[in-house]
Amino acid sequence: MLVMFRNYFYKLFLNACITPLCLLSFYGCNNKDLEENKLINNRGVVEKIEGVAALGQLNPLGEVRQLAAPTSGKGGTPRLSKLLVQEGDSIFKEQILAVFDNRPKLEADLSVELANLKILMNEIRIQKREIDRYQELVDKSVVAPIVLDKMQDELINLDFRKLKLKSTINGIKFDLEQTQLKSPIDGIVLQILSREGEKPNSSGVLNVGATQSMEALIEVYESDIDRVAIGQVVDLISENGGFNGSLIGQVSLISPQVRQRRVLSTDPTGDADSRVIEVRVKLDNASAKKVSHLTGMKVIARFQP
Repeated sequence: MLVMFRNYFYKLFLNACITPLCLLSFYGCNNKDLEENKLINNRGVVEKIEGVAALGQLNPLGEVRQLAAPTSGKGGTPRLSKLLVQEGDSIFKEQILAVFDNRPKLEADLSVELANLKILMNEIRIQKREIDRYQELVDKSVVAPIVLDKMQDELINLDFRKLKLKSTINGIKFDLEQTQLKSPIDGIVLQILSREGEKPNSSGVLNVGATQSMEALIEVYESDIDRVAIGQVVDLISENGGFNGSLIGQVSLISPQVRQRRVLSTDPTGDADSRVIEVRVKLDNASAKKVSHLTGMKVIARFQP
């Protein structure tokens, strides 16, 4: 009987010990699974915030030209007589964009000098004919050679006057060419700096840009730049609805210099003193064609992770 009671209490003791151990083991396994799930969820959150968003603006890729007015012989600048284009107009190389008010005078000067050249050429022709005639007389000893020598000296002087007059004409033609402002590239008129009747200052007359290729200059916060890389794909949308849909581009250059923001957000609470790094994003051909007339427009860029 004593043995039976002892066995009974022994089993109760074992059950009392084993049950908490099993529970501890069970909860331990569950805690491990919870930790793993938490890590997976955290990893998912990190992946979701990998993309970088930043503000920037559209620009022609590479060529932007500031076209200046010519200077006259006295160092002055002529007034703008005719402006033949407007901002946003597409232009082609050698197209006349503007005309200056010194053109009529130069055209008149050129007409006078061309007339003088015509008269002088006629004098030279007559002089040569007279020399040929006097040469026959000298050969027949009818006229002294000194007379022929004098006529030949006069021809040399006429030829010298011809060279000098042609040089003057070439100078007028060069100045006349400068009275018309021509486009050096195919592209678009970005900005008009002077209007008809005004004397252009040091800023010039027009800014033109080659818009066959376009890029976006994006200002990325220095804290985000480690998630931006050359060749990374970028989606861009207009900040203010200037164009529909989105643009596609690739990161072509990351500036090595940190500076303050220049492209400010429409958000009045934005931090204008934030430190940023300029990232250049080259648009693909379809996107560039879509916004070739929207230079300077602000965009929001999202760098795909």
